[in-house]
Amino acid sequence: MARDFKRVILKLSGEALREPGSQDNISPEIVEGIANQIKAAHQSGLEIAIVVGGGNFWRGAAAAGRGMDRATADYVGMLATVMNALAVQSMLEAVGVPSRVQTAIEMKNVAESFIRRLAIRHLEKGRVIIFGAGTGNPFFTTDTTAALRASEIGADIIFKATNVDGVYDKDPNVHDDAVRYETLTYNQALTENLKVMDGTAFTLCQDNNIPIVVFNMNEGDNIRRALTGEDIGTIVCSEDDSDD
Repeated sequence: MARDFKRVILKLSGEALREPGSQDNISPEIVEGIANQIKAAHQSGLEIAIVVGGGNFWRGAAAAGRGMDRATADYVGMLATVMNALAVQSMLEAVGVPSRVQTAIEMKNVAESFIRRLAIRHLEKGRVIIFGAGTGNPFFTTDTTAALRASEIGADIIFKATNVDGVYDKDPNVHDDAVRYETLTYNQALTENLKVMDGTAFTLCQDNNIPIVVFNMNEGDNIRRALTGEDIGTIVCSEDDSDD
């Protein structure tokens, strides 16, 4: 994938910040490693915004399934994403990357409220933005947040960091003959019912022609490699772009 993008969204799950098998919700060492990879990509002149999940602390849907009111459970999850956003900001600042946290729920003592034009200005000034608190509304995932913020700030592409090395035609953990796609069109993903993102997020990306790269963040320095345009993972894009 030739690097023909300038402004990106990096989507990180909350679990990505926790060491596998650890009881700690956030691993400072893992977050520092992520921050150093982001720093290397940022030094190339890339404008980077990050959306982080909260699954290392809380999952609203799971809590709702155990009897909690779903909207309330989702608001708790939004607060969990803010904790993760602040941890990422702290490590970015520690390695010398200027950053700002913007939240969809006002909490002015710890972060800025999301203001589209201010977020764009921060990016133009070379600051990394971390978006917390999801969309500010229950029933929406942080995948949808990534797609929404990408649309709002005019991001060229979304990088979705996962624990698999791309999109497969079937579950590679179950089927030995699973085939990984290098490139997919939006229509292919829909027709074959491939779970790239949740439906709302995927539709937003398709409607606004925002490509999605799905890659494994657990191998080497794959975050830096992806952000700097190396060919890793699977890219989901329009039919026209897939022919390039």
